[in-house]
Amino acid sequence: MKVNVHAVNFTVDSKLVGFIQERMDKVEKYYDKVVVSDVFLKVEKTSDKENKSVEIKIIIPGDDFIVKKQCKTFEEAVEQSAESLERLLIKRKEKIKSNI
Repeated sequence: MKVNVHAVNFTVDSKLVGFIQERMDKVEKYYDKVVVSDVFLKVEKTSDKENKSVEIKIIIPGDDFIVKKQCKTFEEAVEQSAESLERLLIKRKEKIKSNI
């Protein structure tokens, strides 16, 4: 799966890009028809410690899924977003199987 990482107003570390790619490859196990995924990383300007925002958009044939999470670290936010996407993709797969 092609993973595009977009960092808004900062440069992203190569270790973080590697972590995101690795985690998104695990998501692909749940639904193999994923075309592309876009990962947007943002640092919110708040006094709150949970100011790292991750938005993941996955494009599959006939649908798009978008998940947003905000945590203390980008890794934690990516992990939570990926888990949410896995649940969404499993539901999608079950829905398609029931329609056959």
